[in-house]
Amino acid sequence: MSNIPSLQKKFKEEITPALIKTFGYKNVMQVPKLTKITLSLGLGTAREDKGKLESALNDLTTIAGQKPVITYAKKAISNFKIRKGDPVGLMVTLRNVNMYEFLNRFINVALPRVRDFNGLSDKAFDGQGNYSIGITEQIIFPEIDYDKVDEVRGMNITFTTSANKDQEAYELLKGFGFPFVRREEK
Repeated sequence: MSNIPSLQKKFKEEITPALIKTFGYKNVMQVPKLTKITLSLGLGTAREDKGKLESALNDLTTIAGQKPVITYAKKAISNFKIRKGDPVGLMVTLRNVNMYEFLNRFINVALPRVRDFNGLSDKAFDGQGNYSIGITEQIIFPEIDYDKVDEVRGMNITFTTSANKDQEAYELLKGFGFPFVRREEK
């Protein structure tokens, strides 16, 4: 097992003892873990243009390192000109080694490339220990060749943890190196 990702090793050696000390867990199994990372992408007008679907599929496959699934409309929505069964998005779920490799690239390479980046909001937790963030451009990932991009697409990234409280998830993600910025309440 010499191919353990650096963030997985960091979780076992540094983050776990820090969380045990901070929250006073009695057992190492109580420590919250990152269980999965889900990347999802809306296709918009891909129903009319199959080339956009293929391009989006290739981009997301390149970013995630595994093939995404195509999500289809469950029912027709006339206002958006969507019929039942039309492709409406792409989704990929990363776990284990792929998850830690993506997380490392996301924190250390992609986030610093975001234009006018001031840090991640600490208000995007869902109340159950999961964190979601929206990315406006797929070109922040270095795997994407800028010259071959036909359209700039955004995506949603959800970090699912086993934490029960947002504070536990916050400390876990902060331990991985998430650049959180405290937002003031208005």
